[in-house]
Amino acid sequence: MDLDQLATLRTPEGSAALATAAGLAGGDPLTAASALRATGVPPTLAAAALTQAELRHRAVGKFGPAAAGMFLTRAGLEQATRRVVADRRAARLRAAGVRTLADLGCGLGADALAAARAGIRVYGVEADPLTAAMAAANAAAAGLAELFTVECGDATTFDVSRVDGVFCDPARRRAGTGRRIFDPRAYSPPWDFVTGLAERVPHTVVKVAPGLDHALIPPGAEAEWVGVDGDLVEAALWCGELAEVPRRATLYRAATDCHQLTGSGAAEAPVGAPRRYLYDPDPAVVRAHLVAELAGELDATLGDPSIAYLYADRPTRTPYARCLEITDVLPFSLKRLRALLRDRRVGRVEILKRGSALTPEQLRRDLRLAGDAAASLVLTRVAGAPTVLICQPVD
Repeated sequence: MDLDQLATLRTPEGSAALATAAGLAGGDPLTAASALRATGVPPTLAAAALTQAELRHRAVGKFGPAAAGMFLTRAGLEQATRRVVADRRAARLRAAGVRTLADLGCGLGADALAAARAGIRVYGVEADPLTAAMAAANAAAAGLAELFTVECGDATTFDVSRVDGVFCDPARRRAGTGRRIFDPRAYSPPWDFVTGLAERVPHTVVKVAPGLDHALIPPGAEAEWVGVDGDLVEAALWCGELAEVPRRATLYRAATDCHQLTGSGAAEAPVGAPRRYLYDPDPAVVRAHLVAELAGELDATLGDPSIAYLYADRPTRTPYARCLEITDVLPFSLKRLRALLRDRRVGRVEILKRGSALTPEQLRRDLRLAGDAAASLVLTRVAGAPTVLICQPVD
């Protein structure tokens, strides 16, 4: 995809090609290409239309029906914020009094479009010319071009005095290779610039990778980890006047069901022996260092101070963890575990692990399972000792 191809896709001829390609997405690429060219679409346009159709098909999970009219790149789609997350972030900015927002590194415009839908005037800045053009096209397709405009340029040169809020999503992949950047100091814009925004604009939000080291969180900022249906998808730093609590875990279930757990991120949960029920906290809770706060809600304890499994005497419904009933607690022994599962005719196992060097795939082969019963195996440590817990899920 290049700027000329994008321009062609936005013509009536391109729109027709996109409409035809949409009906072919998800099938065999060669068959789809042949079918589209057979309708008289030039090969170059056919390839561009089919690429967009495939990306739009993938994007439905992030953007819903709006994906059908968006222009996308593979890298941009992967880094783009899910609509449910972007909409909530925009609502929080609007509630804080933000009326004009700079989106520095706006990408395809997912967050900027959400802010515009919330009534915020957004000025997007994007370094890549094609991505900037796509963001502008997405604003037009959404009917938001008057509220979201894009300029192609260097985010570090934007005059932030023009706005009362800043959202920055620094690039976390290397240009040209697409490889992930794990060290925030290698982000673009640079990390020092990003964290310095909070000193210049009182309402600043920075989107970061979920694996961010807590030591890099600026003093006074709120760090939020976001999970969607059990997957840890992103983290964000709410700075200046936007910071409300030190740590937050925000979980979305069933598309719009939102739950939030907050705390200091520094509390420690009590430690004790395994009890009848095991709770496996959501990854967002673990990364936010809020396991102790969850333990307090569940009247639970850790089995090992360094392992984020919680144990309690009774099952409690919670959106922040999965609950399993423990039937057996064994010092790990492959021979003993294999014999016990054989006696119970367990032929299907789910294997969970924290604090264990064992590989679930290899263990599954070594167990030589046979039977029609099912069980969940939890490989962990209890008081420092390798342990296996045999469990059944609690509905």
